[in-house]
Amino acid sequence: MKNMRKVELLIPAGSLEVLKVAVDYGADAVYIGGEAFGLRARADNFTIEEMAEGVEYCHERNARLYIAVNIFAHNDDLDKIRLYFEDLKSVNADALIISDPAVFMLAKELLPDMEIHVSTQANNTNYGIYQFWYKQGAKRVVSARELSLKEIREIRENIPEDMEIESFVHGAMCISYSGRCLLSHFLTGRDANQGACTHPCRWKYSVVEEKRPGEYFPVDEDERGTYIFNSKDLCMIEHIPELIDAGIDSFKIEGRMKTALYVATAARTYRNAIDDYIKSPALYESRLEYYREEIGKCTYRQYTTGFFFGRTDSDSQVYDNNDYVKSYTYIGNVEGTDDRGYVRFIQRNKFLVGDTLEAMLFDGTNEILTVKGIWNEKLEAVESAPHPKEPLTVDLGKSLPAGTILRCKKIEGTA
Repeated sequence: MKNMRKVELLIPAGSLEVLKVAVDYGADAVYIGGEAFGLRARADNFTIEEMAEGVEYCHERNARLYIAVNIFAHNDDLDKIRLYFEDLKSVNADALIISDPAVFMLAKELLPDMEIHVSTQANNTNYGIYQFWYKQGAKRVVSARELSLKEIREIRENIPEDMEIESFVHGAMCISYSGRCLLSHFLTGRDANQGACTHPCRWKYSVVEEKRPGEYFPVDEDERGTYIFNSKDLCMIEHIPELIDAGIDSFKIEGRMKTALYVATAARTYRNAIDDYIKSPALYESRLEYYREEIGKCTYRQYTTGFFFGRTDSDSQVYDNNDYVKSYTYIGNVEGTDDRGYVRFIQRNKFLVGDTLEAMLFDGTNEILTVKGIWNEKLEAVESAPHPKEPLTVDLGKSLPAGTILRCKKIEGTA
């Protein structure tokens, strides 16, 4: 344990609000995208001004901020990226995440003091690739998701001590090799490698014989068809010791399009698991059921360990549906309290007077609270809050710190 490399917990954010949630709930670093040149064009993403505010929020709390510029650029993109990098000079971010060698060279030219991390999109599958990027000036390389822990350990043994390995440990898995997908562009005209993936791997498919157009033959799993490309979600919360032993420096959570509730739940659970293991392996082992229970409160598509323990098999796919497991609903993020101790927040989903809410405390515990009263923006007492994004004041019987996420356990049969 004394020779253990320092582990970073890296959390995604698709908006400034979610960035703050990620940091508040334990992120060592947050990765974001700008309004262009990242691979999540449909996320809210950040303006230059929001990036600067995000950097300030992170740095004030000893966290780091990385900006994804990981598209595969076309000729028309290069001059625009040059201008974008000029704008980023004022942001003071900690690193850029890049996959394209041309973009890499522009970053070195225009932002020579900026740390560069090589994206998983660059297909980083062996230690020779790591050695290559290190010689180009990269500080870190994100491993391909197709690597096993054995292969990552071999990479660690064959690269410089000061080079860092980042690996995805939780979140959605792409059906295509290292995310290099053509389905989205072919079916919808939206290019996954330009940041516009429509996730067609989650759709339902049938077979058509080329000389019988219009005749669809279902690949049956049930009466609805089959979802033959639909991967389960990655979850390594029960394998923190193996991840650390492999020499991974940064544990990366997928999800720049996820909600604040998802980010808070994933960040807090992995923060607790990492800290508990570093403090005492026995403590970590004793709390495995807690980690399983908490990470199960994320919205997810069943869990798998991906490629970490070898090749995937049929158990890594979900064939009969594209549904998510969703046991909790996001209610709001506490903005503050009034002089009575009532909490104020923007409501995200419907709840009623008398409902039981769960407050996600920053120390890893949860507090069960009953809604005793609700007041709308006009300070009128109401029995329910059915309108999304309505400012509310709520009596929960006690005050809560700003930034506390509120969630509600879903009742069976509700949407």
